[in-house]
Amino acid sequence: MCNLQGKNIVVGITGGIAVYKVCQVVRLFKKAGANVDVIMTKHATEFVAPLTFETLSNRPVVTDMFTRSGHWEVEHISLAKKADLFVVCPATANIVGKFANGIADDMLSTTLMATTAPVVVCPAMNTNMYNSPAFKQNLQTLKNRGVFVVNAGSGFLACGDTGDGRMAEPEEIFESCKQILCPKQDLLGKNVLVTCGATLEKLDDVRFVSNFSTGKMGSAVVSQALKRGAKVTVVLARHQVEIDGKATVVNVETTRQMLEETLKLVDSHDIFVMCAAPCDYRPEVVAQSKIKAEDLTIKFVKNPDVAQAVGKIKGDKFLCVFSAETDNGLANAKQKLAKKNADLAVLNDVKHNQVFGSDTNVVTFVTKDGHIDYPQMSKLDVADLILDKAVSK
Repeated sequence: MCNLQGKNIVVGITGGIAVYKVCQVVRLFKKAGANVDVIMTKHATEFVAPLTFETLSNRPVVTDMFTRSGHWEVEHISLAKKADLFVVCPATANIVGKFANGIADDMLSTTLMATTAPVVVCPAMNTNMYNSPAFKQNLQTLKNRGVFVVNAGSGFLACGDTGDGRMAEPEEIFESCKQILCPKQDLLGKNVLVTCGATLEKLDDVRFVSNFSTGKMGSAVVSQALKRGAKVTVVLARHQVEIDGKATVVNVETTRQMLEETLKLVDSHDIFVMCAAPCDYRPEVVAQSKIKAEDLTIKFVKNPDVAQAVGKIKGDKFLCVFSAETDNGLANAKQKLAKKNADLAVLNDVKHNQVFGSDTNVVTFVTKDGHIDYPQMSKLDVADLILDKAVSK
């Protein structure tokens, strides 16, 4: 149980419609026993009055670099030193850009520059801004420095657009902060192997066969395993997400390459989470030049099963497999569990749920003892549940 009693949290609030959500963030910290100081930018005060946060935090809200507070501390330095954790939410493109490039021109950016506490940023902005190269570069700069990021979700935005850029929900931000303040270290000394992404199989020099996997689930497992103290190796195929730089990455393209590299690592690892989506089939013959044909017929042959191969030689080590199904999901997941000698099968119903590319998932855990249905949750939470199963084996 994470005890936040007496922890000092500084919450930096910038200008965006998501400011109203931060009221609940502050409330959750206070309810958990933490001390909360709030810094608001001038633009943030246009959305919610400082009095609201003063009432919720039972502390004066700081809004101005030069307001005299009645004591002789340099306030941005005293808050920077006081913080056990510094949370910026919503984090606009403006504050992310300032922090990434060392700009300190108001109370919030100055205090951020002065703190040595862990920093969490929770982006929120228009989807085009969120996906812009400039913002992505600035955010990556912060990640490279060790700043924690609670990624924005997708949905209907205040501007009327639909897409990425919606600030994470208060409960997710609160839980992420708890994990930073009180990280589990139950995987210390363990080596975790994660397969991730979609393999591909060439048809010719310009075409290939693959699938819809983006690597988000694998990335989540990598992230959570590292936080819990494990050493992590990723056998990584085609993907669309970032992989934590603290993991060891082995890059592959095809299913056979994934099999070869994974089997090399079985003896040196304790836990196997097979998040990748390997192609089940490959062309019998790969054309040596671009195929030119009005009608094309390709003969496919079966690829080896990576997870099953691990299951045959893993001994009593923990193996988690995934079962993406459209029909007869539970029956198929049970069959995979047995066939692959796995300890856990995670069932994804891809017909009724948005699985590929989503930040959330609805899963059923299938074991030899039965199955458990879970409500929709973040893939990070699914990852933690998988690792909980590995620890308890």
